[in-house]
Amino acid sequence: MVKTRPLPASYEFYARFMAEILALVEARLRSALGEPDARAAVTFLGTDRIEVLRFAEGDLVRYATLGMSAHPMSDPTVVVADPLRGPRAELVLTVRAGLAPTDKLLRPLAVLGASPQVEGLVVSPGASLDVGGPLWDGAPFTSVLVGEPGGLVEDLELDAPMDPVHFLPLLPMTANEAAWKRVHGAAALQERWLSHGTDLRDPLRTAVALD
Repeated sequence: MVKTRPLPASYEFYARFMAEILALVEARLRSALGEPDARAAVTFLGTDRIEVLRFAEGDLVRYATLGMSAHPMSDPTVVVADPLRGPRAELVLTVRAGLAPTDKLLRPLAVLGASPQVEGLVVSPGASLDVGGPLWDGAPFTSVLVGEPGGLVEDLELDAPMDPVHFLPLLPMTANEAAWKRVHGAAALQERWLSHGTDLRDPLRTAVALD
């Protein structure tokens, strides 16, 4: 378990405390994925900055958010959100390099990373996240399926009472796959992908057979 300093009272020191968490998150990403070769920052009105880090690994490129985990996700119906307790997460998306202009997804990925602050979403495995347009120019994907954590990047344990930071993989979905998933569920879609040997990292792939 990593150690952070006790939570202080003032906003200034609270901001520094959150910065400590993000430093630990970035260190975990670097230890798992190597050194990022690019990064971009996006700030949305009324939210903290969300960064997207790019990691190249052989014929793969991985994009990871940094900033989503600074605050725990909370139910939007809660009057006063707990500043410590609640799920924390960052998002990771992996594609094959050089086949499509996938660096264009930096902003859509930052939008998804900001969604807990902007829309009050609690992002969890099995959820669908829609970006309202192609993930990049010409992409057949406008949404993603949130996968299970703990594979590519291990969870980052924080001091109690804080929840660990989960690194959630994102699996791009075509419009037909997203519609099919709404009816049959995430597990059924993932089983369909598995049974058809779908390469979910292929940015040019077509929808899996759904009949």
